[in-house]
Amino acid sequence: MTFRLPEIEPTLDAGLQVRLQHKIDHKTKPLGALGRLEAIALQIGLIQRSETISLSKPQMVVFAADHGIAAEGVSAFPQAVTVQMVANMLAGGAAINVLARQHGFALHVVDAGVAADLDDHPQLIKRKIAFGTQNISNAPAMSSDQLAAALQAGAGIVAALPGNVVAFGEMGIANTSPAALLLHRLAGVPLDEAIGRGTGLDSRQLLHKQQVLALAAARHEQAITPMQVLAALGGFEIAMMAGAMLQAASERRLILVDGFIAGSAALAARALAPHVPDYMVFCHRSAERGHRLLLAHLQAQPLLDLDLRLGEGTGALLAWPLVQSAALVMNEMASFESAGVSVKEKNKACP
Repeated sequence: MTFRLPEIEPTLDAGLQVRLQHKIDHKTKPLGALGRLEAIALQIGLIQRSETISLSKPQMVVFAADHGIAAEGVSAFPQAVTVQMVANMLAGGAAINVLARQHGFALHVVDAGVAADLDDHPQLIKRKIAFGTQNISNAPAMSSDQLAAALQAGAGIVAALPGNVVAFGEMGIANTSPAALLLHRLAGVPLDEAIGRGTGLDSRQLLHKQQVLALAAARHEQAITPMQVLAALGGFEIAMMAGAMLQAASERRLILVDGFIAGSAALAARALAPHVPDYMVFCHRSAERGHRLLLAHLQAQPLLDLDLRLGEGTGALLAWPLVQSAALVMNEMASFESAGVSVKEKNKACP
């Protein structure tokens, strides 16, 4: 099986950018006074090819999967927590449920590769590739066919959703391990700097995690291309999310990127299609050590820094009101001319 990359256009349109910037600059405020909100408004205008922004039917998609490397003791929690947390989400009790209800996002949970059979549920999308990845300390995470299937499944999920905004989250015990390895291999970040404490490892456990991941990186040192790296070192939820991001960008949707795991999917998506970040808002900087380096590599400025390390997409939804504000300012804030407000006088030369 092969995955056909969707066509993704750069958002840059010089003429439109000039018009958007003119509109922003002539709002009733000093130049640049709304800071990052102005940059977000400009970005969304370029994505939507319009001087009037519309944010409709926002979707929250949480991809869940298990990881064979959990057997090596690289997480503070047992693998069984993945399926338990998926059940909690489907029951409406997780943090992401609370935030999705608060902000009006339709929530979907995707079984990308949970190591258990899941009962049918209206919010559950079943796209299981396998019952978890292989243990990457001694085998590739997945085959090339499984990778293609995961990417295609992610793309198909987004294609079936309404709206022009999609946020991505994840659930998968031990998934900071593949995320760290992807950061190391795709961005060239030293492995020790990419590896963090995940769900709360102590110093002894962190050292063990570093040793296990060093062995995994060495075992798969021949994986070089983005597809090879994803197959050897990734996770089903990460690969499926990358496919979803590619599809969302191809449809010119605004993509809200959560934390370290979602960031690793964004990193993989960009390696496959360089213009994907044009469509992304990086919502927060997590407490996970490698996330700061990942954002720096992508030259991304996150909207929030709240020491979050939960995942699920929580950081993306916490940043959503800022995105809404940027759109409302663009659409509804008066210009100097329409409000009858005097503009700043240019400096006059002394006689």
